[in-house]
Amino acid sequence: MAALSKIPHNCYEIGHTWTPSCAQAAVDVARGALEVSFKIYVPLYLIAAVLRRRKKDYYLKKLLPEILRSTSFLTANGGLYMVFFCILRKLFGGFYSWSSGFGSALPASYIAILLERKSRRGLLTIYMTNLATETLFRMAVTRGLVRPIRHGEVLLFCITSSLFMLFFRSNGLKGFAFSALKFMVGKEEIPSPSIMAEQSYAHARPAERTGAVMGAEGAQGAAGAEGRPGSRRRNLITLTTDLLESICKHGPRHRCCKHYHDNCISYCVKGFIRMFSVGYLIQCCLKIPSAFRQMFTKPSRLPSLFYNKENFQLGAFLGSFVSIYKGTSCLLRWLRNLDDELHALIAGFLAGLSMFFYKSTSISMYLFSKLVEALYFKGIEAGRFPYFPHADTFLYAVSTAICFQAAVMEVQNLRPSYWKFLLRLTKGRFALMNRQVLDAFGTQASRDFKGFVPKLDPRYVTVPASLLSGLDNQLG
Repeated sequence: MAALSKIPHNCYEIGHTWTPSCAQAAVDVARGALEVSFKIYVPLYLIAAVLRRRKKDYYLKKLLPEILRSTSFLTANGGLYMVFFCILRKLFGGFYSWSSGFGSALPASYIAILLERKSRRGLLTIYMTNLATETLFRMAVTRGLVRPIRHGEVLLFCITSSLFMLFFRSNGLKGFAFSALKFMVGKEEIPSPSIMAEQSYAHARPAERTGAVMGAEGAQGAAGAEGRPGSRRRNLITLTTDLLESICKHGPRHRCCKHYHDNCISYCVKGFIRMFSVGYLIQCCLKIPSAFRQMFTKPSRLPSLFYNKENFQLGAFLGSFVSIYKGTSCLLRWLRNLDDELHALIAGFLAGLSMFFYKSTSISMYLFSKLVEALYFKGIEAGRFPYFPHADTFLYAVSTAICFQAAVMEVQNLRPSYWKFLLRLTKGRFALMNRQVLDAFGTQASRDFKGFVPKLDPRYVTVPASLLSGLDNQLG
């Protein structure tokens, strides 16, 4: 009943508690969003232009319009939300549980996304759909509708990576997803025609036989040296180093494997080292901005830029993912004596266990959303799913509205990083809503706001304070 009830307060008492003017509130939110959006998109587009090696004409003719267009999109999303927040209150004469969040954000988000460039709408839709799905799951857990699975993010990542790697092996991926996986696992795992495989096998057999002979000669030499008195004084480290070098140089490689310059063991080890370095450097680069801010105030914290735990966790995650996938693929080729695309299902699932080093619900949900998108477009190509021309704009609006509903009514179920982004975008005004009144809807809206009560001007208050407690009891 509380969810279907209406509270008769005006929008000054609930939403824009810092000013009684609806127009001024919308202007304040839009002005703050404009400033923050410009600070976000200027460095973002500049870095992207440098990485893509844009020419001079782009900087002179296209850079500024693209920045302004993206800035107007984010500004409109914030400003129009406050506009529809006030419009719906005047239409209904109060607030329902859905009108202050979902109802206000839906038309605002739909109009805003139309201002953004078409090339960016898909990425924004994927991100917001991922965020909305996670938010709905948290809402369902809070209400006791579902029970969370232990290490559920790891299981979801295992399933997602299994299917992604299958599509990768079967040439079922295109664009950025294919390029990213090719960069990670290497072109050696891309299937080739059977004729090329036979040629590579014929080319590889002499090298294998040579490696086997060299390995046998090395073993005989080691056996002969073992009997010498001087060799016994070699320490354990030297023996271990020699053993590893011998394995890397003369180790086994199956005839179906296409890593011609490495045996299976060194192939996996090199893959781990390479992606571990990439993950470590990525995490270091992400911490550079904060490191510059602390360079003069707290210089003692600068070493943490290189010796931070998260740096090694991301490196271990990426490195183990690649090495497990490559190792499992090589093992299956040895066991089955063939190179099958279905090996990617098992190898991809086992590689997903690498997320234990770097647990992230955001990564799991994002990749799952990309997988659903890929499956949907495959269904469209096969004629099994209908194509909706403006599905991305509608899906973005619905997803953003779901997140705004959580931000207003139950912020404890919203991803913390997105809540911080909303606070930054609105200059902290999103936290000034009178959520103690919204507690009447039964979502514990004020749980994380430590009893915050806005100071309202009595001249613009429609519901006296003495009636609030009785109204809460009636709605509850």
